[in-house]
Amino acid sequence: MRAACKLKVRDSLATTSVILRRFLKLGATMAKSKFEYVRNFEADDTCLAHCWVVVRLDGRNFHRFAEKHNFAKPNDSRALHLMTKCAQTVMEELEDIVIAYGQSDEYSFVFKRKSNWFKRRASKFMTLVVSQFASSYVFYWRNYFGDQPLLYPPGFDGRVVVYPSNQTLKDYLSWRQADCHINNLYNTVFWALVQQSGLTPVQAQRRLQGTVTADKNEILFSEFNINYNNEPVMYRKGTVLLWQKVDEVTTKEVKLPAEVEGEQKLVTRTRTKPAPLHCDVIGDAFWKEHPEILDEDS
Repeated sequence: MRAACKLKVRDSLATTSVILRRFLKLGATMAKSKFEYVRNFEADDTCLAHCWVVVRLDGRNFHRFAEKHNFAKPNDSRALHLMTKCAQTVMEELEDIVIAYGQSDEYSFVFKRKSNWFKRRASKFMTLVVSQFASSYVFYWRNYFGDQPLLYPPGFDGRVVVYPSNQTLKDYLSWRQADCHINNLYNTVFWALVQQSGLTPVQAQRRLQGTVTADKNEILFSEFNINYNNEPVMYRKGTVLLWQKVDEVTTKEVKLPAEVEGEQKLVTRTRTKPAPLHCDVIGDAFWKEHPEILDEDS
């Protein structure tokens, strides 16, 4: 009797297995179509393994955007803080980013060397970073510009560059910070000539043509009593975003068994967030202070 039951159960399982295999085979066949060949035209854009992947985005036609929205010259702290907020949002969404650097209307995001995020596809890296950043810019606009309306959506373009070694990555970030210094020094002198000396933009441009760093510093100091080294560090060196532990204080309602109403208490919790720093990344001191950035296991 037991043998017969076992035989029936075994035959039933065998029949079910055959039906299941046929169903899965039919499903696989039905999932395809004659049009699926178009997938063969997709380009392979996999980033080279064991390399730093950097996504840099820039504002599209931001000179016009800044004029239309009355940005302060030479620097608008509201716009710079908004850019940093957007970059923080990107890092919180894409946790494989180990460091970011921003200045003016650009931001660079560095992904872990060992990151296998979206199978290291460059198109995924670029499009998701840029789209998250652009949507955050619109979303957080009022937090920094108040009632000033956003007249039209901002645009950002992006590119992906792969750097094979720690040194090339450090040189890349140094290049962007050097660019920040060069542009900000020029803009500081240019707008001082326009706003304080009454020169037209064309006249200010001609005045600065052919000048070097020492010349610009001399103009600022002798004509406007401005020591460039005393300008805000955020303007001169840009913003670095690093993951750091931050204490957050929140209000929590605590109820004891004998209490009818809960008691409000302040609770401090530590979490890791992308924190802004305004510092030099060109020298070795920064990298010695933050060795975790280049850590192979980071």
